[in-house]
Amino acid sequence: MSLRVAIQTDPLNAVAFETNTTFALAEAAQALGAQLFEYHPAQLSYDCGRILAHATPVRVQRVAGQTRLADAPIMLDLRADIDVVLMRQDPPFDMAYITACHLLEALAPDTLVVNDPAHVRSGPEKLFPLRVAEFMPPTLISRDRALITAFRETHKDLIIKPLFGFGGGDVFHIKPGDSNFSALVDLFLSRSREPLMAQAYLPAVAEGDKRIILIDGTPVGGFNRIPLKGHARSNLAVGGTAEASELTPEDLAICDAIGPILKAQGQILVGIDVIGGRLTEVNNTSPTGLQQVRDFTGQDPAQLFWQVVQEKLAKPPAGGHS
Repeated sequence: MSLRVAIQTDPLNAVAFETNTTFALAEAAQALGAQLFEYHPAQLSYDCGRILAHATPVRVQRVAGQTRLADAPIMLDLRADIDVVLMRQDPPFDMAYITACHLLEALAPDTLVVNDPAHVRSGPEKLFPLRVAEFMPPTLISRDRALITAFRETHKDLIIKPLFGFGGGDVFHIKPGDSNFSALVDLFLSRSREPLMAQAYLPAVAEGDKRIILIDGTPVGGFNRIPLKGHARSNLAVGGTAEASELTPEDLAICDAIGPILKAQGQILVGIDVIGGRLTEVNNTSPTGLQQVRDFTGQDPAQLFWQVVQEKLAKPPAGGHS
């Protein structure tokens, strides 16, 4: 029987197939003969012990404007009908996302969920780096105005961002003497009950914010995201451009430190962000960049990903029998 894969994702029918990571994963699975199903988080349900998804059988193709072909939707029992669930919807990492993690966690050990949802929900992308804090830039996470002000007085040049944002949204560069500092802190603290994150600005961002892809804890390759001139954010979603880049000894030291943690926690596909040898984020919810790494390095992370998944499916659960 072929691999049965359900992808919990935003709609695939309008993605840029040349760059989209979810498309690349679906395409690589399809090349292995997998049956693909697409569903959205709102179509996930719990019904008296069953985890159900109102899903659409799909096939993907590299045709602009029609990247997926769909059959009539069906109701899937994700435990009985599916081998692998891919969590690939974009954040925000909100209560809806956390609820989906709880529901999908109930599928173990019958259905493999990637990345492991228990550790996804306990490792938000901007907080995960605290596990290897020695590689981070100077960082403050707080709602205490006095601490925030003191942090600015110490480091002068800051990046301020929400803890649970994504794609470079609401990231601000506060330069020394910027009169908007107090107003921005007020705005952040009034919009939610969460602390904000402040980090010392890393001038090396002008040379690129490096995305490094790790598969099962092992670095596969990376590329630089170069910000638009005069901008602090380098995310591709906000206009940054991708350029080839080798992994430096500093990059590899970060991977050596965090890779075993990711592997132990079932975080098979992860993208980490590194600026000037400093770790800023660990993207384990819906990491992007697979096609860029493939194009720049010749290594195909999507193929490596499915190799790891097949190995995990072939291995009996702990306490099981072969």
